[in-house]
This record gives sequence, C-alpha cells and structure tokens, in this order.
Amino acid sequence: MRVVGNLTQRLPSWAAALIPPIISAEHLPALLSLCGRHGFLHLGSSLHASLLKKAHLHSRQNLNNVVLLWNSLLAMYSKCGVLGDATTLFDEMPSKDTISWNTIISGFFCCRGLEFGFHLFKDMHRLAKGAYTFDQATLTTILSACDERHHYCVAEMVHCLVVSNGYEKVIPVGNALITSYFKCQLYCSGTKVFEEMFHRNVVTWTALISGLAQAMLYKDSLNMFVNMTRGSVCPNLLTYLALLLACSGLNALTEGCQVHGLVLKLGHDSDVCLESSLMDMYCKCGNMEDAWRIFESADKIDDVSVTVILVGFAQNGFEEEAIRMFVKILKAGTDMDPNMISAVLGVFGYDTTLAFGTQIHSLAIKKSFSSNVFVCNGLINMYSKCGNLVEAYQVFSQMNVRNSVSWNSIIAAYARHGNVARAFELYDRMRSDNVLPTDVTFLSLLHGCSHAGLVEKGMAFLESMCLVYHLRPRIEHYACIVDMLGRACLLEEARHFVEGLPEQPGIIVWQALLGACSFHGEYELGKYAAKQLNWASPKTAAPYVLMANIYSSEGKWKERAGEIRKMKEMRVKKETGISWIELEKEVHSFVVADKMHPQSSSIYEVVAYLFSAMIDEGYIPDKSFIRSQLKQDGYATNED
Repeated sequence: MRVVGNLTQRLPSWAAALIPPIISAEHLPALLSLCGRHGFLHLGSSLHASLLKKAHLHSRQNLNNVVLLWNSLLAMYSKCGVLGDATTLFDEMPSKDTISWNTIISGFFCCRGLEFGFHLFKDMHRLAKGAYTFDQATLTTILSACDERHHYCVAEMVHCLVVSNGYEKVIPVGNALITSYFKCQLYCSGTKVFEEMFHRNVVTWTALISGLAQAMLYKDSLNMFVNMTRGSVCPNLLTYLALLLACSGLNALTEGCQVHGLVLKLGHDSDVCLESSLMDMYCKCGNMEDAWRIFESADKIDDVSVTVILVGFAQNGFEEEAIRMFVKILKAGTDMDPNMISAVLGVFGYDTTLAFGTQIHSLAIKKSFSSNVFVCNGLINMYSKCGNLVEAYQVFSQMNVRNSVSWNSIIAAYARHGNVARAFELYDRMRSDNVLPTDVTFLSLLHGCSHAGLVEKGMAFLESMCLVYHLRPRIEHYACIVDMLGRACLLEEARHFVEGLPEQPGIIVWQALLGACSFHGEYELGKYAAKQLNWASPKTAAPYVLMANIYSSEGKWKERAGEIRKMKEMRVKKETGISWIELEKEVHSFVVADKMHPQSSSIYEVVAYLFSAMIDEGYIPDKSFIRSQLKQDGYATNED
C-alpha cells in the first residue's frame, strides 16, 4: 500500500480524507468508485496492481466479493474513459454477472462507442445465462444511447424486448422509451407508449412534455401540462424548463408569465438554469424589461445568462444596449466564451461600424475562438452586413469545419450584395460537399433571383426545394417569388401564383404584390392587393402609401389625397427610411430632407452639383412624385 499512500498525496484534501489509513477489502469498491467518479486513473490502476499482487481477484473463498471487485475495477476504467483497459479486464474476468455487462456497455455508450456497445448487448443477449440475463438497467442504458433519427430501428427492437420480457409495466423503462422515441423523431410512438403506461410519475410526464416542446409541438406540450395538473403528480424543475421552451416557441407571453408565477410560488426562481430560461422566454416574447429585471436580480450570473440577454437585446432591436453591455463585461475582466462572441456579432446591422466588428474579430483570435464554427458564422454575417465581402469569404475559406449555417451565411452574403452568379456557384459547392441545403439556403437564392430578374431560375429553385429536398416553403419564400415576378413585370402571373398558394397569403406576400404594382403603376391590381393587405394588417401604413404612389403616377391627385386622409384617420404612420454610410470609423445616418446632420449644407451643395451634372449628361428626372408632394402641400405646378 506504499504506492497508494504516495498517490493519495496528489489527491484533493477532501478526497484523501475519505481513504482510510489501512485499506481493507471491504473499502476497495468504495475507493474504486471514488476513483472512477473523479477520474483518478493513476490511483485506480495502482489499486488494480495491488489487488493482482495479493491475488484478491482470483480468490475462490468468496466469489460474490471477487465479482464485486472485478465490477468495481471495470466501472473505474469505464468512467475514466479508458475503454481499451476496460475491455481487456472484461475479457479476463473469470466470472461475469449482469452488472458486469451493464457496466461495459454503459462505458462504451458514454464515450459514444455506439457500434461496439450495441455489439456487446447482442453478445449479452446471445450468451445469456442465469447469471447475467439483461435487466431493466440494461434496457434503459441501451435506450439512452438511441438519441438520433437513424437509431429508431434499435429503439423499436428494444421495445419488442421490453414487451416480450414483461418490462412494459416498469416505469423507468417506459420513461426511457418515451425519451428515446422523441429523440429519434418518432413522436407518435413516444406518445403511444405514454398512453399505454399503467403508472406514470413526474419523470414520465416531463419526458413527454419536454419531448413535445423539443419537437416544436409547443401547443401539445402546454396542453399535456394542463392534463398533468389535473392529476396527483407535481411538476419538477425540468417540467418548468420544458414549459418555458414551449412558451418561447409560441411567443406565448401570457402563458409564460403564468409559468413564472408557478415558479415563484414554488421557490424555484433562484435556480440558474430556470432564470436563463425565463430570460429567454421574455426575450423571445419581446418583453426585454422583465428579462432585464431577472438578469439584474439574479444571485449568480453564468455564461448562459449573459449570452441569453445579449441575444435578446440583438433580436429586439436594442443593438446599442447589447454592445454597451458587452463592452462593460469585457472591461470588467469577465471570461469570454464563444457563445458571447457569437451573440454580440448578431447585433451587427447596416448601421454598425466595421471597425468595431474587426475589434471583435481580433478578440476572437486572441481568445482562440477563431476556429469555433458559431463564431465564424457570426463573423461572416458581420462582414457581409458591413459590406466587406472579401473578409467574409476569407473567414469562410479558413474554416476547418462548416455546417449548413456557414454555407447559408456566405451564400446570403453574395446574394445580398447582388453577386448572384457567385451565390449560385457556392450553392453548387455546398451540394458537392454533401451538405444538404435548408429553407434558408433557398430563401437567399430566391432573393438573388428576384433582384437579378432570373424568373425561370427562381421557379426552378422553388421546385427543387419542394420535390428534391422535400422542404416546405414558408411565407417568406412565396413573398420572394411574388417579388421576383413583380420585378419582371409579370403581374398577372404574380396574382395567379398568390391565389394558388396552398395556405393563406401572409402580410409580406400581399405587400410584395402591392409593391410591384406601385413600381409599375398598375392601378386595378394594386387596389386588389391593397384591399387584401388592409384586411390582413389594418394598422400598417404600406397599403395607403403604396396606393398613394400609384395614384400619383396616374395623376389621380384626389384619390391620392383620399389615401393620405384614410391613413391619418387610421392613425398609422409611414416608417421613415434611413440610409447609412461609414466614413473614418463613424456611421452617418440620413432620412429624407434631413437637416440634422452637422454637414448638411455641404452635403446638399454636393447633391445639387451632382444633379446638375446628371442632367447635363441627359438624365431626365421623374417628377411625378415631386408634383404629388407639391399638390399635398397646396402648391400649384406648371401643368396646372
């Protein structure tokens, strides 16, 4: 035991205090368990050597104690991740029981050695004897490893073993089946197992509620919780986390507030995970005030909480607050992680300085996050939105690992800036790299086709999306198609496309059609689209403004005045358009007839000079909108 005594000096004081001065055989399993739990491989292997030296592992006096020692050693090697030694030990065991098989199988599954783990389970089932037939622990271990779509066959086979061996009434086995089926995306099978269970506990209900929420069946998840409250089972912390996920997915602020009330009532509000989930729910529902209140009142702030609040600021239009908070955290010396960097990169828009973005990039390099796929995706978007396609592509080209978001980001970057040919080329490369396109990929491609006037190409992309990749188009895809047809002056085709949609056209679809009518001065179809848009969203200014533009182009000043009057009666206002430009690390923003800029007089002088030069070169300005504005203001025009 001299070796053991020396090694205990390397252990933490709390661990060394647990080891008795003289180690007896009855203490060894507990000590080996300690080594496995905390990764003390050197101590565990030294104990193994000592046991071999003293022939404890080959004693026949008490076979049960010998098997216990073997299993303890096996568990220690498995938990330390040394599967080679664990396998050698397992093969050398003179006697095995069910615990032996469960331990080695579990060890491989924990280290994602799924194929060999399943192979061991098949051997166990084939070689089953009275000493080591599989039990409920074996079944739950196997099911816990079935956590991806392509594992559904294994989950179904284990389900057959459960039924054929009489384990269907065992609650932990049923719970594992529900969880496994939902992770394998067999939602109906998971729900059916739940319905057929004889007894259910809080884990059963939570497995179903959480599974439905993670499958984005948010309404079903909330309804199942209501059913749960009608019984005698009380929800636990994980139940509330699943409920908050469902509320976030539905943007259901009222239901989220009710869950928050239950959490406060039961005293769970101080849990860090629950606080982060509450903040995420409020952020997703657009209630940043309550999200910030939770953040400020939290006893402990972790990386997840900081990331959630940063993303919340970015998604709700509080970019400046997000940047200020990030800078404050950075100055306070808080450790940065890739998620924080990725979150702050998400705040970048067209009005954010490129200089600040390059500083974030430098920070990512300094922190060795430049190879993180999420950080790289954020950098691609940042450079793209700031107009630097060269740097965006450089980040993309230097990535060792790319996911679909990486490809979508760079394709969107080129489509956004009008380089459609390059976007198509990257799309072909994406497919050649065996990365499946997503609905976001096709949204960028359709956007590019719309601005480039490539109608046939755009329709081919929509067909490929549906028939080849079996992706269901969203309203945004349909709006892109309408915009594409409208820009190509195919207004009747756009109308037929909208009327033939398999679902109700959304606001953005009617707005795209009305925008096309406004651009081409199409009066009758414009009235139809404006009427539909008014029904869909009576509080938006778009139908009034765009119809006013159509009337202006037709010289129908009375009708135009009527649209402006309706807009005032409905108390809706046109959102002011803003333009940005970055010069010498400073962003300058402008609106129509802006006089607030300190250099406005000089800017107008340059604009007047350029306008005069354009006319000298033969440019003929369209004065229809100028005349309409004069009419609105009460002035006469030359035509009058």
